[in-house]
Amino acid sequence: MQIKLLVEGGEMQPGPALSQKLGPAGINIGQVISKVNDATKNFKGLKVPVELDVDLGTKSFEVKVFSPPVSELLKKELGIEKGSGTQKKLYAANASIEQIISIAKQKMSNLLAKDLKAGVKSIVGTCTSLGILVENKSPIEVGKEIDEGKFDKEIKQERTETSPEKKAELDKYFLEIKDKQQKIIQQEEAAAKAAEEAAAAAGAAAGTAGAAAGAAGEAKPGEAAAAAVAKPAAEEKGKEKEKEKK
Repeated sequence: MQIKLLVEGGEMQPGPALSQKLGPAGINIGQVISKVNDATKNFKGLKVPVELDVDLGTKSFEVKVFSPPVSELLKKELGIEKGSGTQKKLYAANASIEQIISIAKQKMSNLLAKDLKAGVKSIVGTCTSLGILVENKSPIEVGKEIDEGKFDKEIKQERTETSPEKKAELDKYFLEIKDKQQKIIQQEEAAAKAAEEAAAAAGAAAGTAGAAAGAAGEAKPGEAAAAAVAKPAAEEKGKEKEKEKK
């Protein structure tokens, strides 16, 4: 029997979901947690796929640990908790090609890539969904540059270390981008607030106009009644004048 889990590296905890998965197998949950945490201790801070091969007859099991998802490796490598929720407007980090190569090497056995170059391009593709810049550029642009051979030297040499100077330049550029993003967000929030206030003011004005129209409508019946009284009086006065002339 095989049981697949996705756990926090080195920090698997007991819980209802775990009991529900392991309960039918009849294995000791405490032993599973201990062995899984020991097997995944080098992946702390990452979500790690784990598979348990369980012998239902002896209740023994083996733990197989798989490489964490690319998204998790990218977040750990770049020191971010999550990607961007609005990739086209906000960026979450700025990666070097060396960092991308490092992750591609870690995931090669799990990637559907014929060589490291294709693997690097695959990792860059994941950067698109997370809102991560690569070499100060959009992942789509870098993907095209990989096809054109711009990073062939780094890939062939399997460079995985970013120089401090380059890292400082990437960080500086990202801080500038982040500052621009923040200003854009503030402008959009201000515009949205102004639009809400304008809509509220328009609604209030419409309410006032409606009340005035209602008041005018209530006055009309009184005017009609006065006219109804005045008309017969005027007619009677006219008859009296005719009699005097005769």
